[in-house]
Amino acid sequence: MESVYTNRQYSNGREELSLPFDETITLGKEPSGVGGSGGSYTARGGQGGASLGVDLGAGEGFKPLGGGRFNEYIDGATTTPITKEVRAESDEKARGRREKVRDGMRHAWSGYKTYAFGMDEVKPLSKQGHNPWGGMGTTLVDSLDTLWLMGMKEEFWEGRDWVRDHLSHDHVGQVSVFETTIRSLGGLLAAFDWSGDQVFKEKALDLGERLAHAFESPSGIPYGQTVLNGHRSMNAGWTGGSSLLAEIGTIQVEFRYLAKITGREEFKTKADNVFKIMNKKRTSDGLYPIYINPTNGNFNNNKITFGAMGDSFYEYMLKCWLQGGKKEDYYREMYDAAMEGVHSKLVQKSTPSGLSYIADLNGGNLDHKMDHLVCFMGGSLALGAYTDPLGLDSPRAQRDLQLAKAVTYTCYQMYARQATGIAPEFVNFRSGSDMVAGHARFYILRPETVESLFILNQLTGDPVYREWGWEIFQAIEKYCRTDVAYASIPDVTSTRGRQDDRMESFFLAETMKYLYLLQDPDTEVDVLRKHVFNTEAHPTRMLSLVD
Repeated sequence: MESVYTNRQYSNGREELSLPFDETITLGKEPSGVGGSGGSYTARGGQGGASLGVDLGAGEGFKPLGGGRFNEYIDGATTTPITKEVRAESDEKARGRREKVRDGMRHAWSGYKTYAFGMDEVKPLSKQGHNPWGGMGTTLVDSLDTLWLMGMKEEFWEGRDWVRDHLSHDHVGQVSVFETTIRSLGGLLAAFDWSGDQVFKEKALDLGERLAHAFESPSGIPYGQTVLNGHRSMNAGWTGGSSLLAEIGTIQVEFRYLAKITGREEFKTKADNVFKIMNKKRTSDGLYPIYINPTNGNFNNNKITFGAMGDSFYEYMLKCWLQGGKKEDYYREMYDAAMEGVHSKLVQKSTPSGLSYIADLNGGNLDHKMDHLVCFMGGSLALGAYTDPLGLDSPRAQRDLQLAKAVTYTCYQMYARQATGIAPEFVNFRSGSDMVAGHARFYILRPETVESLFILNQLTGDPVYREWGWEIFQAIEKYCRTDVAYASIPDVTSTRGRQDDRMESFFLAETMKYLYLLQDPDTEVDVLRKHVFNTEAHPTRMLSLVD
């Protein structure tokens, strides 16, 4: 039976409806990620040509260079000697580029401040504010640590004043626990961690107490929705009453940090309990179906994916272990078991090029597609390899690092092989033709590829990741920039300049932040020794470093 999801009715386990408001998505059988397998994306009333006649910033004169380049990186086995001279040359070039990225952030923030300050989002074409997240100033809160890390302190303190004087959760009804945790709670916690301003801690505690009602299920598995100005939680109807794997396993970094700074240990206990339940139900291959019964924690389907509705559950296995000082062994053991399952069940190579990708597994059958969301795995695998208890030189760590590099190259090719130089929502892999954009040709300003580029560059020092990221930034500047902000685009295979009237808050929280940090050799951020990023790119210190 065909279903149509419009506006914010659709949840893919990562973003709750990742589509502009004037778009409709038609799906077959079941929601399997925005533009899921067998689905179609229909742009209705999109405002076209908005990129023409606009100041293109760093995109001026940019022409995508095409795919098939840097083939020596295709299998992840290349080890480039990084001399002091190579690093110094790359750093010098990067310092100039980071200014261009900061200019882009200034451009978007100015548009938000002018047309939507204090509202959830700015519409980049119609120049209006709107509140798809309940009116919690989501873009403002989500952007605070980006402003801080880019040195935009005047804008940061303006945002702080709004949080202090106007942010309230008393009027907010039903929300996505996952989205509100990673965007709003995560944003407040990171702003506190970097600035030390008590306002952010106070607002985070208020929000955290309200969100924690979602844990009140018979099993302790949280519900996906809760009412912030009430005391009622539930799951979305389209899940059949199930909780989603990514949603139950992507709130721990935030609640554990909140527990640390408030002394409220119950936040950590409730969050950790989710993974303890899942650990007891660990499968033979370490991989988990995406639908979970909140009554007993049992699995309600047999689909396995590192894309929509599954992705960040695996990300937080590793990050919670790192956040806790590598002492909670069950997190690392779950992560290592899952990576074994990835290698044995999901890793595939395309023909004819031999691009590595991570497929979905549905009812025991491989679905040869890869969401843009899966591109976080390059950074996650690399971070897991560099922190492997067996050592970076161990066969396991080297295997994972090679896959990290190979998958990240594939994700780069998802951009480079498109006419615009921008990646679609997902690609299909077909025998003899490598990857095709298929039906989901839209780009909603997603960050996962540049996230992995940043992590791999910081860990390996290889300047190639900065080069790939710079190509992506220039393409975004050319095709997504409007005269007040940045817009999603409906078809990455077309250079006609059509844009959609939507800029998700994660573009400023994640995409712009990672693009900047990638080109910032002087950053204080240290993913190996000091900081843990939540899945919305909000970095906070590891718990042992927090006073």
